Order: sequence, then structure tokens, then C-alpha cells
Amino acid sequence: MAEENSKCELSDIFRQFGDTYRSTHNMPLSHYKVMHKVEVCRTSYLGGHMRKCDSCGYSHPTYNSCGNRHCPRCQSIAKLRWVARREEELLPVNYFHNVFTLPHSLNVLARSNKKIIYDILFRSVSETLIQFGENELGGKVGFLAILHTWDQKLCQHIHLHCIMPAGAISGDKKRWTVSPHADFLFPVRALSKVFRAKFLGYLKEAHIRGELGFDGKSIQFESKEGFKALIDDLYGTDWVVYSKKPFDGPERVIDYLGRYAFRIAISNDRIKSIKDGNVIFTYRDRKDDNIKKDITLSADEFIRRFLLHTLPGSYMRIRHFGFLANRNRKDNIACVKRLLGVSYSNDEIKEQSMQEIMLKITGKDILKCPQCRIGTMTVHHLIPRFSVWIDSQLNEPELIDTS
Repeated sequence: MAEENSKCELSDIFRQFGDTYRSTHNMPLSHYKVMHKVEVCRTSYLGGHMRKCDSCGYSHPTYNSCGNRHCPRCQSIAKLRWVARREEELLPVNYFHNVFTLPHSLNVLARSNKKIIYDILFRSVSETLIQFGENELGGKVGFLAILHTWDQKLCQHIHLHCIMPAGAISGDKKRWTVSPHADFLFPVRALSKVFRAKFLGYLKEAHIRGELGFDGKSIQFESKEGFKALIDDLYGTDWVVYSKKPFDGPERVIDYLGRYAFRIAISNDRIKSIKDGNVIFTYRDRKDDNIKKDITLSADEFIRRFLLHTLPGSYMRIRHFGFLANRNRKDNIACVKRLLGVSYSNDEIKEQSMQEIMLKITGKDILKCPQCRIGTMTVHHLIPRFSVWIDSQLNEPELIDTS
């Protein structure tokens, strides 16, 4: 039995129970990759460098991060750099936050067709919002969409967070139309009906083209009758589009993005302990005034739930649409700011080093010697990787954003 730990991380769970899980479950290669990367993150396996103080001579090893987007350790650095790039793009207007959720009856099909279902979700939501912008504001809206696939208990809950300025730019780019509503951008009931129609329309097209796969529990939808029964049930279900309280100024948008844009299924600070083959972690109970509670799962079930949220290789879970789409985002932001009478620099933003970012946020110099507090830790020599060949077999590009 595993001893109870005062401080536990996802990597500890994978190291203790990963071999057993892999030997008792049929897993796709993507799951093997994620588990392997998390297990070896910031260990001697990945190599690194030895740093030495240029004043007192104190030295210590710093091991490389795995860089995997499912790793709780590695998301903080990527998040800080990404958010820094978003600050220059903020508009001096109100921002709205809509959440588009898929019915849970689609969960089984989504497990067998992650990329197709997620692509249809992005497409149907983006087309719905752009259509409403043209019809109700007479222009093109812009928004950022963030895919989440989990709830607080790590169960499957597929939804898209959309953050958007409260206005639209006209086709000739000479007019900025402000939303007439203070509490919401578009009516959610109307949004949900259009969203449902678009999503199910694209889902039926994918089925006709033979693009959907059916395995496991989704085999029930493989027949013509089974798929029709699913579609009929989905048409008869009220789809949830939730309009959250508008952000209190652009600064709150950055605060939100910093906390949620790079969130993965669970962060290390939510994992409390590993005891007797079980994992204990915290969650917020939405049905009980958002109170923080503990939940205990067997290690096997915890790993199973976590791996439900593994993304397809190189899949972009953060995307820009409308006038904030990648191709013309800089020019469109400059245009909107000009219409609003705000100055804007279109110059390329210099990428900050990790030292500069941490100094700005925490006021601490991460290269300052922890021993003498005077000297600077400099690279003394490199530490080679344990096995470049083995890791190369599990390597894949880690794309996190379309910008």
C-alpha cells in the first residue's frame, strides 16, 4: 500500500500506479505518451544543466520539463508567456463570457471521435456567434474560444468558453457597434437553438460521410436506427448555453485567462494525498454553494478519468475567431482601437525570458543564488538525457494555441 503523502502530484500517481494501469487497460498511444511525459518531467531522465553561483560556488542541478500540455507542472510557464501576449490585444470595452455545453448523451460518441466532435463544437459555436453578430449588431464580432472537457470530479463534461468584446466591427471597418445589452451579448435561448441545429447538422453530415468511428459503448449508435435514435434524443434535449456575468473591465479578462485558459483536468494543488491505493483530491460542489469538498477515487479510476481528457495529437484547444482570427488580428485590433480613439502599437512584442516574467510577477530573481543571496546562478555544464532514442518514440509536437 502507498503511504499517505503530505504533498502529492500527478507524476507521483503515475509513477506509483502507472505500470499496473498500463498492464490492465487497453490504451491508445496518446495515453502512453502523456503518462510517460508526466512521469519523467523535471527528472534526470530528461537531462538538464548544472547551475553554479558565480560568487560563492554553490551548485545544484536543474532538470528539463517535459513540455507536455497535459502536465500540471509545465502549464504555468506556457500560461505566463501566452497571457503576456494577450495584454496588448485587450480593447477598452466590456467583455462577455458565454459557455456552450454539449449534452452528456454525446459523451460516449465523443470518446471514440474526439477530434471530429471537438471540431464540430468549435465550428458550430463560432458560426452561431458570428451569425448573431451580423444579424443583431450589423458587423463581425471577435472572440476567443477555450475547450474544456471535464468537471470538478474529472468526469466528462465537454464545453467551450467564449470570451468576447461587447461589440462588432462593420464590414467597411469604419464603424464599431456597441452591444445594447449590459448583462449579456446575445439571448442565450436563441443561441442554444441555433447552436444545437448547427452542431447536429454537421454531426449528421459526418455520419453520412462515414467519418465517425464506433467502439466500446458507442457501438449502439453504429446502426442507422441507433444513430437516428441518438439524433432524435439530442433534438429533444434543451442544450445549455450559459451567459456568465460580464467581466468587470479588461483587466479581469487577463486575470481569468491567466487562471483558466491553460487549466488542465486537475492541478497538483488539488491533489491532497495518496493512501491505500486511493487518491484524495478536492473539488468544488456546484450544487452546494460551490463549497470545497474532498473526493476519494481508486488510483485506477483516477487515472482513467484523467486520461479521458487527453487531447488528440497537436490539437488546438485555444482558438480565435471573427475579427480576432489569427490572419488579420493585429490589423483589426488596431482598427477598433482607432475607432475608439485609443493609441495602439502594431510593433512585434518582444518575447520575455522566464527570469523577466517571474521578476515582473513575483518580484523575485529566479537566478539569484539561494545560498548566498548575492551571486547569480549560471550554467556550469549540461546534464545529458537518459535516453534520447526512447523518448523520441513518444515525442510529438505540443501545439497549444493558434496565435
